[in-house]
This record gives sequence, structure tokens and C-alpha cells, in this order.
Amino acid sequence: MGVYDRILLPTDGSEGTGRVVDHAEELARVHGAEIHALYVIDVTSFTGLPIETSWEGIRTVLEEESESALEAVERQVDDVPVETTTVEGTPSREIVRFATEQAVDAVVMGTHGRGGIDRLLLGSVAERVVRGAPVPVVTVTVSETTAVDDEPEGATEPATPGPG
Repeated sequence: MGVYDRILLPTDGSEGTGRVVDHAEELARVHGAEIHALYVIDVTSFTGLPIETSWEGIRTVLEEESESALEAVERQVDDVPVETTTVEGTPSREIVRFATEQAVDAVVMGTHGRGGIDRLLLGSVAERVVRGAPVPVVTVTVSETTAVDDEPEGATEPATPGPG
């Protein structure tokens, strides 16, 4: 038994989550752990829809997104056991609940690295999980654009600045 036997990997299937999956897989491999991939169908994001909107149609789309996101994790992870679960609710609340009820040892999740006014207005699922989770939370910054700290593989020293 390693320090971490059960690693929770919340996923929303968005671009950039491959880095998060790699992180979770490496942690799981080092500790001989299993990964629990969790997709939360965020029911709060649909509260403003017109009443005549077909909830069943929306549910079908959301379930397909969930399946697709979880299958992507299973495809990416090579030699570590992966269990998948879909739940409905508020993402941060459901992630913390899962971590607590399923006695996971760590959470590895992406954060979009927004700062300033964006973070204040939108809040951050990762931040709420960090505050509420009963276990360590490893956050991996994902963004659609390349972050400053994204060095090419094998880069060991900073590039020397050119003239001027």
C-alpha cells in the first residue's frame, strides 16, 4: 500500500485536461494507486433555460459529454486501473462529497489559472475543492493557450535572452 491508494481525478473533458490525466497517472503509477475519474453533470448551469426546453434532450447531450470525457481518460491511462463515475450537482460540492464518501487519498484536478477579476466573478471550482476536500489536492494549470511555465520536454535551463 502506497501513501496514495485511491486518486480522484475530476474531469470535464475540456481542452488541456490531458496534462491533468498525465499527472494523475504518474502519481498513481509511483504509488501503485488506482484512479477514480469523476464527471459532474453541472445541473446549475441549466437553471436559466426556458421552461419549454426539453430536459430529456439536454440530459442526453450531458450524458454523452460525460461518457466521452471519461472514455478519454480511460484511453489515455495505460497501466493504472481506472474506475469511472458520473454524478449530478454542483461540481465543487460533488467532488468534495466523492472525496469524502469514497475515502480517496488525493485529488488531482485542473484549474484554468484565471486570476484577478475573472476569478473573483466566476469563483474557482478548484479553489473550493482545495478549501473543502479532506485530502491533499494537486492542481494542474490547464489553459487553451500555452502557459509561461510550459517548457518543451527535456528543457533544463532557461533560454538566454538575445540582444536588445
